[in-house]
Amino acid sequence: MAERRVTVGWSEGLHARPASIFVRAATAAGVPVTIAKSGGNPVNAASMLAVLGLGAEGGEEIVLASEAENADAALDRLAKLVEEGLEELPETV
Repeated sequence: MAERRVTVGWSEGLHARPASIFVRAATAAGVPVTIAKSGGNPVNAASMLAVLGLGAEGGEEIVLASEAENADAALDRLAKLVEEGLEELPETV
């Protein structure tokens, strides 16, 4: 299983707009990805309700994971998006 541990870069955490940006990127990743708070239960990263339900705050560590083959590139892109708190989807997503 591929995994990335990153700190949420959005000051407001994964709420509303940042969660929407993240979910769109996770959906576009082309592989199933889960997201969890460090030590928490993983949820589907492509589900807006699941991501909002995490209640991930800015500065908290989250874990992105995937059991799919060749998931490393997708996880790297998602990790960068979360860690840098990007306001728009990068063209590479």
